[in-house]
Amino acid sequence: MARTPHGYHDVARIQQEVAAGGFSSISVETREEVSRARSPRDVAIAYCQGTPLRSEIEARDASRLGEATDKVAEELARRFGDGPIEGKIRAHIFTAIRP
Repeated sequence: MARTPHGYHDVARIQQEVAAGGFSSISVETREEVSRARSPRDVAIAYCQGTPLRSEIEARDASRLGEATDKVAEELARRFGDGPIEGKIRAHIFTAIRP
């Protein structure tokens, strides 16, 4: 998960790259929220099947995507219980102008 999108979070680096792309008047708003899921299984599906992690799992053995998702769900339930799960999330929202 260290790669995009989760690994692309260094605001200064992103600002430099946006500027290098010819943009100016770059501003950033950082928002911190709470992500809520009904169950550990929902979190496991989101990460294993809805992020670039899916490609990593499938590159090793696509037939085991469901098994990997199940294992993640089991571990999350073991650590956090079977009920709803909350976690902190953060987003950097960039606005820029390209003349």
